[in-house]
Amino acid sequence: MRFPDFSRRDFLQLPAALALQGAQRPNIIFALADDLGYGDIGPYGQKRIRTPNLDRMAAEGMRFTQAYAGSTVCAPSRCSAFTGLNTGHTRIRGNTDVWLRPEDPCLAEVLKGAGYRTGLFGKWSLGGIGTSGHPNDKGFDEFYGYFSQLQAHLYYPGLLLHNKREVALTRNWGASREQYAHDLFTEQALRFIESAGDPFFVHLAWTIPHANNELGRDTGNGMEVPSDEPYTRESWPQPEKNFAAMITRMDRDMGRLFDLLRRKGIDKNTFVIFASDNGPHKEGGHSPGFFNSSGPLRGIKRDMYDGGIRVPAMARWPGRVPAGVANEMPWAFWDLLPTFAELAGARAPSGLDGQSIVPALTGGTMKPHEFLYWEFHERGFHQAVRHENWKAVRYGVNQPLELYDVKNDIGETRNVAAQHPEVVRKIEEYLSRARSESADYPISASTAQ
Repeated sequence: MRFPDFSRRDFLQLPAALALQGAQRPNIIFALADDLGYGDIGPYGQKRIRTPNLDRMAAEGMRFTQAYAGSTVCAPSRCSAFTGLNTGHTRIRGNTDVWLRPEDPCLAEVLKGAGYRTGLFGKWSLGGIGTSGHPNDKGFDEFYGYFSQLQAHLYYPGLLLHNKREVALTRNWGASREQYAHDLFTEQALRFIESAGDPFFVHLAWTIPHANNELGRDTGNGMEVPSDEPYTRESWPQPEKNFAAMITRMDRDMGRLFDLLRRKGIDKNTFVIFASDNGPHKEGGHSPGFFNSSGPLRGIKRDMYDGGIRVPAMARWPGRVPAGVANEMPWAFWDLLPTFAELAGARAPSGLDGQSIVPALTGGTMKPHEFLYWEFHERGFHQAVRHENWKAVRYGVNQPLELYDVKNDIGETRNVAAQHPEVVRKIEEYLSRARSESADYPISASTAQ
């Protein structure tokens, strides 16, 4: 594996990390939903979709109200989480055929280097078989999942990968619950946890509730699930019954995960974080307005308004993470690598955009980021900045900034840029230093779309 470079600052922070390590290094589980909106689960206001286990997780842990994904679509969001870099610096800045290189930092490498057994189950958007970004080449001891991000649209695939070996599945197309990809990923993750020993890191990367886009275009219903229970008798459109059933199925499996931790006696030594990779989709026959998937936020997947990037995120670690707390500190996916590194007693690579949020997780206070930055290259070059309670959005090169006070206008309905020129100037300065050029994502190509 590649050994990261460490700065003097990293060494100065090492004693605190070692103190945590000496106390007890936790197992770490990162469960990630796909296209789950801020308002799609009970802890964030959902009334019609049943999520009792996630409700319990919020009651037993910490619910973040201003957590941000790495991007407004899958691949760059996940890249931010695993590299500790925002989308102005990540290798992957869009859903394109770009993958991690050997020299790119990766969360799994850091944890494996600290003695963790590492497993990934489900979707991995950062490099498939035959590339340098394959999970086994980026720090994961075990991988069971899709060949590619495109294949991850399939809930009944004919083949999956186990490490670098193809696994043929029976094509029952819904008749057999065992062949539903989400269920397979859950079973493999539970098996890994059952036998892994301490400490371990599991990334459970479910695709629920992402649509099978191709099926949706063919049939009008791309929300694939073995059963629409417990919503069969509802008078909803069938795609919405399926959408709700998918989320409740995922919630069921969060419950199975917690049951296993308790049964193994490792519940109190396991840190679990649950989040979504971006905002809700409008695909596969699903309408994000039906269940108010964005909650009070403006926008959906592919938008730079908060509905596209602010996500549900909860953490649980009995005895360490305070129970029943709603935390308002803004943070983003690029904070996960340094956070997990500190929990593991490891040193994060230098030059990251992220910072550890362990103090916030354990009930303390900390200085938040000066600003958070995103860029997006579909349908033109789009940028967003979060600074204190200000949110700025720019849709297109040389276009004026939109500015919103998200504390008093969570739905980003009132553009107040003209009233606050000093804030606009400060954010313009952030934009000038928040990114580096990328040959794979040139701005000129983005503006031509």
